[in-house]
Amino acid sequence: MLDQNLYYLGMMKTTATYSSAFVNMLPAVTFILAMIFRLEKINLKKIYSVAKIIGTAITVVGAMVMTLYKGPIVDFIKSGGVAHHGNTTESADKHWVTGTIMLLGSILSWSSYFILQSFTLKMYPAELSLTAWICLMGTVENAGLSLIMVRGLSAWKLGWDSRLLAAAYSGIVCSGIAYYVQGVVIRKRGPVFLTSFSPLCMIITAALGTFVLAEKVHLGSILGAIIIVSGLYTVVWGKSKDGRNLESDEKSKGLQELPITNNAKSINVNDSIDGAARIVKIPASNSPFSTRRT
Repeated sequence: MLDQNLYYLGMMKTTATYSSAFVNMLPAVTFILAMIFRLEKINLKKIYSVAKIIGTAITVVGAMVMTLYKGPIVDFIKSGGVAHHGNTTESADKHWVTGTIMLLGSILSWSSYFILQSFTLKMYPAELSLTAWICLMGTVENAGLSLIMVRGLSAWKLGWDSRLLAAAYSGIVCSGIAYYVQGVVIRKRGPVFLTSFSPLCMIITAALGTFVLAEKVHLGSILGAIIIVSGLYTVVWGKSKDGRNLESDEKSKGLQELPITNNAKSINVNDSIDGAARIVKIPASNSPFSTRRT
């Protein structure tokens, strides 16, 4: 929850465009933290490791292009939609240094959450139970902080309108379901694989805005989307190759843990001989060449 609070404060100190562009550093920061805590093994001699680095960088670049570059309007739907332009006259009371520090703190806390969740799921592999604890602790902490910071009770009132729908959707989908799915993906693929898909949210938002709200799409959004998809494909390809190599290494290590020596071979041979049925010739009263199976 600290990442969201710092992000909102940083947005207040800067602008929405600057904040959304800054958040696109999440995959790169998570990748660096994962290497520091040895959650991601990088071998520059292997092409799949290089692909993960290049794919992460391409994803960040595509998100930056999609956010900062507009370009001409491309009309897919001839509906006369409106292009939402922000306020070009930025207010002079913006505190860019303070806002940038808060946004950086938001990115670090968000990336640290994914790293911590990765370690937690190794010792506590129950995604649904962990999600319930995260939501419970977040509710208690934010409720206490809100009671201290917000004195008016009007902020707590919710009617049967979009405010209730937004709160319910945010709690059920954005927190409950999202945290559970994130836990499953982190346990199976790691935090870097998860955060590589975060810029994809911009593509989905732009597509929904075009078809649902009849918003006009700029050329920068299309170019950024193509770059993001290319980076995601590179990361996914590198992670798939990395996973196969890890499985093969684990199998080879498992075979090396049980070495077969000459003594073991001789013991197994002797055991098999002792355990096998042997034919022993013994003398008999009627026939000296009669046999008995033992």
